[in-house]
Amino acid sequence: MVHDDVPSSASRVRTVVVTGGALGIGGAISRRFAADGDHVVLVDIDEPAAERTRAAIAEACGQCTVIPGDITDDAVVARLAETVASDHGHADVLVNNVGDFRPAKAFFAKSPPEQWRRLHELNLWHVFAVTHALLPGMIAAGGGSIVNVSTVEAFRGIPGHAVYSAYNAGVSAFTRSLAVELGPSRIRVNAIAPDLADTEQTPAALMLAGRDPELLRSWLPAGRFGDPEDFAGVVTFLASDDAAFITGHTIPVDGGTLAASGWYGKASGRGWTNMPDQA
Repeated sequence: MVHDDVPSSASRVRTVVVTGGALGIGGAISRRFAADGDHVVLVDIDEPAAERTRAAIAEACGQCTVIPGDITDDAVVARLAETVASDHGHADVLVNNVGDFRPAKAFFAKSPPEQWRRLHELNLWHVFAVTHALLPGMIAAGGGSIVNVSTVEAFRGIPGHAVYSAYNAGVSAFTRSLAVELGPSRIRVNAIAPDLADTEQTPAALMLAGRDPELLRSWLPAGRFGDPEDFAGVVTFLASDDAAFITGHTIPVDGGTLAASGWYGKASGRGWTNMPDQA
């Protein structure tokens, strides 16, 4: 059945805003949207990295505008909103990708309140601020898609990062509630929850910490770390017409770690154990 009253994203070049869109998962998201023919508005605090990503997109005949700055800064959010409104009219897709577990002390009882405030800005506050700034344009245009980046740590306990986990749980809760609120405006809101992404922020070598990479087949159902493109593909799907009936969900992109819930493949290759020292 064809619904003529539902706008198609395939009929024109979309404007896609990606925060933290220069490196890692964000960089892969920016490149993927641009490769699909969208105009990417990339916001990143690392201006040289943002320019490298823009140049790579341009070399591949894609379109990208860079807005350098810290997305937790109100002035940067205002500049983003002004640029989108003046140059594009509105954003068709917003990807709230910025997030960081740093700064972090391993023990909550010793962590300073200033740290909680910074983690709040990095992981939750900017999601509110950027969405609030770009949402009126989406509503006026009659539709759009928002994809937030949460984390699997929002759905399981993570010692040493309780505040980070709590704020990302807020991202997923915000995603659900905003999806209900914006359904009548034809704006879909979803999120992804990454785990074990091999990026500049969390390189595989750091996660392995000298351990044998062959152990990954025991630790992870998928048997490997995630590449940035693994996450970008899910984000672009959620923002596409193929996901037109999906809203309000956080999709784990984790190689099966949440599904495994502490179960490990035995090193012998025979069976499973929930006792890590037997893996």
